[in-house]
Amino acid sequence: MNPGILLALGAYAIWGMFPIYFKSLHEIPPLEILLYRMIFSLVFLGGVLAVRRQWAWIGPVLRQPKVLVGFTASALLLSSNWFLYIWSVDHDRVLDASLGYFMTPLVNVLLGAVVLHERLRRLQWAAVAMAAVGVLWLTWQAGHPPWISLLLGITFGGYGLLRKTAALGALEGLSLETAVLFPLAAITLLFMTAQGAHGFADASPLAQILMVLSGPITVVPLLMFAAGARRVPLSTMGLLQYLTPTLQLLVGIWLYNEPFGGARLIGFAAIWVALALYTLDGLWLNYSRLRKNDTP
Repeated sequence: MNPGILLALGAYAIWGMFPIYFKSLHEIPPLEILLYRMIFSLVFLGGVLAVRRQWAWIGPVLRQPKVLVGFTASALLLSSNWFLYIWSVDHDRVLDASLGYFMTPLVNVLLGAVVLHERLRRLQWAAVAMAAVGVLWLTWQAGHPPWISLLLGITFGGYGLLRKTAALGALEGLSLETAVLFPLAAITLLFMTAQGAHGFADASPLAQILMVLSGPITVVPLLMFAAGARRVPLSTMGLLQYLTPTLQLLVGIWLYNEPFGGARLIGFAAIWVALALYTLDGLWLNYSRLRKNDTP
């Protein structure tokens, strides 16, 4: 098998198992988990950069205010997405989180049309319309919009949009984002500790070890994904990306017994149909390009 596919599958599988990891940290409040995750991720990233002696990019970046502003914005979107996800897992909303990541490709399509002025093809419009039907159905059934899913999809889609036009690769970009967030995380933790918040200190040794491991648990799948993306066609990555929310959905239903009745299934099914249309459009586009290139 293509090593790139194995790397991508590994990354998506790890992300799909994240609910189990964050459930194991239930002794620590979600905000503390987020702050420690930022700090330990930066520490691990610093170690990776040191081993690879990959420091040359820092000087030029510090001399480019626009780059720093852009990565500050992406860092805020990323941290918001992390917190929403951690909160949803802690509050038994794993299915809502999985729906948010099912929605993300469709959010990307909308952001491309609105922000980058990309013209949508017919199947893309059909996919967006079908997703809207699913969201409206879930809103009607619950009496309110699926806010967690929508916010997760929007924050991650916005983060992806900013990173799409960013000047740095995956490793350097995440290093800069965590470095930008580090002062805020450290100050907030000091303030919370002074106010009597000692979730990490009072947690069991196992939870503390798992929290310290949040650095490699965050960074390693990202590096696997980046390495896989360089070796695998974009159309294949587009199909593999659904592994993560699918695993999250199965974990939420089978492991944590979250309710998944008929009404909710209909809403999810509408999103799945939308994703099928979106995927079909991408495959057809790639097929058309291949035929054009093969034509003498």
